[in-house]
Amino acid sequence: MTATITPTRIQDQLQDVIHRHAQGVDYLEIRLEQSESLRLGFRGTRFDAVDRGLSLAGGIRACYRGGWSFVTFNGLSELSERVQDAVAQARLIGQEVTQLADVTPVVDYVTASIATDPRTVPLSEKRELLNHYNNLLLQYDSRIQTTSVGYRERFGITYLATSTGTLLAQERLDVSGMFGVVARGAEMVVRQGYESVHSRSDYNVLVGIEDQVLGAAQRAVRQLEAQPVKGGQYTVILDPYLAGVFIHEAFGHLSEADFVYENPRMQELLQLGRQVAIPELNVVDDATLPGLPGSLVYDDEGVPGQRKYLIKDGVLTQRLHSRETAGKMAEQPTGNARALSATYAPIVRMTNTGIEPGTQDVADMMQDIDLGVYCVRMLGGQTNGELFTFAAAEGYMIRNGQLAEPVSDVTLSGNVFQTLKDIEAVGKDTVYRNGGCGKAGQSPLPVSVGGPHVRIKNVVIGGR
Repeated sequence: MTATITPTRIQDQLQDVIHRHAQGVDYLEIRLEQSESLRLGFRGTRFDAVDRGLSLAGGIRACYRGGWSFVTFNGLSELSERVQDAVAQARLIGQEVTQLADVTPVVDYVTASIATDPRTVPLSEKRELLNHYNNLLLQYDSRIQTTSVGYRERFGITYLATSTGTLLAQERLDVSGMFGVVARGAEMVVRQGYESVHSRSDYNVLVGIEDQVLGAAQRAVRQLEAQPVKGGQYTVILDPYLAGVFIHEAFGHLSEADFVYENPRMQELLQLGRQVAIPELNVVDDATLPGLPGSLVYDDEGVPGQRKYLIKDGVLTQRLHSRETAGKMAEQPTGNARALSATYAPIVRMTNTGIEPGTQDVADMMQDIDLGVYCVRMLGGQTNGELFTFAAAEGYMIRNGQLAEPVSDVTLSGNVFQTLKDIEAVGKDTVYRNGGCGKAGQSPLPVSVGGPHVRIKNVVIGGR
């Protein structure tokens, strides 16, 4: 399939279909994805997954008088018929006015920069490497009950042709390893540990990472010895990973403009220009950072990826937009229309979201805390509008300015706007980590979250 359907042929066919059918609607686009993927997995001692896939599929969006239709297709032979369906459906439901922010059409082919291509590495070598890491985890401690160890690779080319003149092709490679353990201690106490590795360019990111992989087992075993934290209100310090997850989940989703323009309360709370935090807090969504899962040259509407300040000097400054939300809110597109694959419609999504580094050392942030909690990574959580609850993977008491005993069952909850106001200090050690984000049934979309250590007062901590 990949040898006979060339990029030039695909682009020519998409452009021809657009030209023949665009007159019937206000806007028409075709996205097509040609991909190959591999997944391997161990569960405990059992090698239980070898999945390989090849795909050529896509989606068509048509808009007429504000009404959208979305139709998927498998293979180019049915493309023209499916486009006709999309046009007819849009004309059937459109009753208002199409509002799409203007963008400059682009014609481009974006290649992936690849160091060691995973497709050149034998399957047996990949399996053996995964087996090696799985055995390290299983043998680390007798209290490790089971493991979940996986490998994924995916290379794809996504094509985009629009009625406004954009004609794009973008290559993308993703290579990742996932390492999880479950440990069981006395009195049926169960703890989990997780680690992941990702690269957009190099299979060798997975080679020689024994210490990093073992971190998953070490965290799970340490938590077996920890006592549940006493519930209450504390000054807390979030490590860079949890700080990034907090700003992504609790605040970043509120910055997605499709959520804002449909919600009058959020429009009031998220008025641009409002001071929401100390001047030292700066929050960005940056698609231009090199090599991260959320990085992109163009989004799925052909809008260039950008660096945006959601909060600048403690002030709300910008929202994340698709062309439609930008048009409806009279703002500029930000390159945040993203889809899980070409068979999903693009919606407003984050890219690489994080807190910019401040000026303080974590030791200085900790030294005047008489009693607090140091919270490490995230185990799980949920958000509901402006309210959030997160469970830290690990916790340590802070006593008299020093790290003390480990504690477990650390959950943090609160109102995001009050919590932003309660941020007291921002560290200078920002780190970005790979992640996957879910929204509207599209999960896991590749993103990154980042931040430095962050100190927050008056956080409600719940124990067991």
